[in-house]
Amino acid sequence: MNTLYLVDLEAVETRYTGEWKRYLPKRLNQYLMDSNLNWNIKVIRGTDDIPAATTPGAFLNFGGTNIYKSDQLIQIAKLFCDGSIKSGDKFLYTDAWNPTILQVKYMSELLQIPVEIHALWHAGSYDPQDFLGRLIGNKPWVRNTEKAMLHAIDYNWFATKFHIDLFKRTFDTEGLNICLTGWPMEYLKDTLDFGKYKKDIILFPHRIAPEKQLDIFKDLSKRLPEYEFVICQERQLTKADYHTLLRKSKLVFSANLQETLGISCYEAVLAGALPMVPDRLSYKEMYTDDFKYPSEWTESWASYEKNADKLAGFMQQWMNTYKQRAKRLKVLETKLDSFFNCENLLKGIFNDK
Repeated sequence: MNTLYLVDLEAVETRYTGEWKRYLPKRLNQYLMDSNLNWNIKVIRGTDDIPAATTPGAFLNFGGTNIYKSDQLIQIAKLFCDGSIKSGDKFLYTDAWNPTILQVKYMSELLQIPVEIHALWHAGSYDPQDFLGRLIGNKPWVRNTEKAMLHAIDYNWFATKFHIDLFKRTFDTEGLNICLTGWPMEYLKDTLDFGKYKKDIILFPHRIAPEKQLDIFKDLSKRLPEYEFVICQERQLTKADYHTLLRKSKLVFSANLQETLGISCYEAVLAGALPMVPDRLSYKEMYTDDFKYPSEWTESWASYEKNADKLAGFMQQWMNTYKQRAKRLKVLETKLDSFFNCENLLKGIFNDK
């Protein structure tokens, strides 16, 4: 019997990585049982002895994540050394930006134990608005590292066509397996329900980072003082607290310049909050026109200043007509479900036609 090694991402409890740590192994095992496939699942988790706080503005702690991944590498190397990893085994990396992918390929080829590597791409230096793109950009070391990981991975998985197109602007993917799948987040439909008692609350659910354009949200709060504007990350909410707040809220706002999926806006839809998103990035393919505003209104602070009255008026109209607009959320939810369902990924991993 072959084994799928699930190489996970360290958990940040306020983000989805904490949920994935609990949910994804169950999802994999349930799929195998439902499909009558005979595989073992082994999770490769790193040490818990890492900083709890993330690097300001980032998704992870950039020191802690390397402690975590280094511990994962030690475990994988021992499994190669003691003969546990066998020909035909597979690896699933929940984040492709993991240098241990290179070392797995190194051991696999030099020890002549062929394995198959699958990995999910979230972001990288190829996105100029991402943390890596802003701080490191196109320096040769980072671009060559990403290129090496791209070629070491047998199946590169992306959640949106937008993200694939963004990736292909930097890297030649000719002859490589570039695959589209929803992310493994089916559990959200069981976690969140439509809030029945709504208040005049507008949320900023994103990280506090330059590409999220918090200043626009703050300026809108001054223009519309009749509503309560909440910056979620400033309140240090638990995931449960955040979901409770989401159920009470009428609107979730985005002016993001970087977004390859946008999980918080899907959570909003499930909780009955209107997602107000710009007509750009992954939002363009994911959201229907009645939940988007013109991209040029928030493409920069300068463009916002020219269109601030329009955007504030738009937001006020949405809040005033919440009940009518909320009736359209179920249709949008159906459209979004495919982006938060990993059936394609599982079929691809297990060659389940």
